[in-house]
Amino acid sequence: MDKVLTIAARLLMSLIFIMAGWGKLTGYSGTVGYFTSIGLPFPALVTPLVILIELGGGLALLLGLKTRQVAAILTAFSVGSALIAHTNFTDPNQMNNFLKNLAMAGGYLLFVKYGAGSPAIDDRLDT
Repeated sequence: MDKVLTIAARLLMSLIFIMAGWGKLTGYSGTVGYFTSIGLPFPALVTPLVILIELGGGLALLLGLKTRQVAAILTAFSVGSALIAHTNFTDPNQMNNFLKNLAMAGGYLLFVKYGAGSPAIDDRLDT
């Protein structure tokens, strides 16, 4: 049962980033446009980095690869994106997204502390 719960936790915590990163990759120009519209500096340079963090980080978490390090990055990314893109607290959707990002950060912190669990690629790498 522990293995099933571990895999389920990694799947559920990684899915949002995998889907978001894939959407940004397949809608690249729209992503650059959105980042421009919210005033992100250097949106054409930031977009590939965001895709790498979301898609690459999500897949790494799912597979249990460098889990503690990836989870630390996803924690910082979740808090950062909450503070950058979801601060219009008069909008209930923005408030919900802000709190969702903070809740996700809390979940990723557990992976920072405890690692991927088993089974994971980290098991084979002794990280």
